[in-house]
Amino acid sequence: MRLIVAAIGRLKAGPERELAERYRDRVAKAGRAVGLRDIEIIEIRESRAQDAAKRVLEESIALANIIPDRAVVVALDETGENLGSGSLTGVMRGWRDAGRPAVVFCIGGADGLGDDVKQRADVTLAFGAATWPHQLVRIMLLEQLYRAVTILAGHPYHRA
Repeated sequence: MRLIVAAIGRLKAGPERELAERYRDRVAKAGRAVGLRDIEIIEIRESRAQDAAKRVLEESIALANIIPDRAVVVALDETGENLGSGSLTGVMRGWRDAGRPAVVFCIGGADGLGDDVKQRADVTLAFGAATWPHQLVRIMLLEQLYRAVTILAGHPYHRA
């Protein structure tokens, strides 16, 4: 199973990008042992439309265009479920064991995700009730993916 993090916006060079890359590398290395083929980060350019609704629409279309057939879609949105690390691991295990080819985690831009992406999502995930910058959401997601992989592998990184 492939993991794809599809994010509106780029992480500029600096500590955020370095931390995101560190967790992406960890997921890639540890994931092989538990049936994860790859983890890919796709950065989608932010829309330059003046109107927020048009920006969200353009970004949602761009996100929809990169989702592979039969992929699980996870929307990151403040109105989503607050899944603990163990629960996230459980649903990922289920997708992997069901033979799903990919899981795409969609991170919106400054205006959030469009309703069409949220409606297409198999799961809508939140990191609490707070609104987070998309750069931090990406890092938190990558850390949680690494944590899920280590739980699947029986590695002691997760101590709950």
